Amino acid sequence: MNDADAIDFALLLFRCGLGAVMLAHGINHIWGGGKIEGTAGWFGSMGMRPPLVQAWLASLTEIGAGVALVLGLLTPLGGAGLVGTMAVAFVINHRGNGFFIFRPGEGWEYVMTLALCGVAIGTVGPGGWSLDRAFDIDDDLVGTTGLLLSGGAGLVGAALLLATCWRPPQPTAD
Repeated sequence: MNDADAIDFALLLFRCGLGAVMLAHGINHIWGGGKIEGTAGWFGSMGMRPPLVQAWLASLTEIGAGVALVLGLLTPLGGAGLVGTMAVAFVINHRGNGFFIFRPGEGWEYVMTLALCGVAIGTVGPGGWSLDRAFDIDDDLVGTTGLLLSGGAGLVGAALLLATCWRPPQPTAD
């Protein structure tokens, strides 16, 4: 194996790992546990409006981003989906719970790590073993373009969603 193949293999593993995590989350939100209705109830309890629409939007974004990353197809957009969903998760659920995921309420280390990975793969690109390469579009999507798409579009999308659809629940007086 030469160095280029080793890099392509590592990027394939990285993409597939990230994609699998996103796919699992999206699929679980729709068909796991309380199904999409349970996900909508959870989203509603955190102030996302309308909750059923938000549950579907988040779940389908996670599935779409997961598929894009696994295939290496429009990779920066898959990264943007990952960044956006993790940014929203950070703001509405994790930011006030400390750093570590094992703390009560789940801290923000996990969502931060996934978001940074989304920016990294979106910027560096999917490698040679990808549909972006097969369609000869990878050179147009890496570097600054990939950074702006994965990080920028992901954060802008999250900010717009939060500004229009998030109404934080008011604290209850005990």
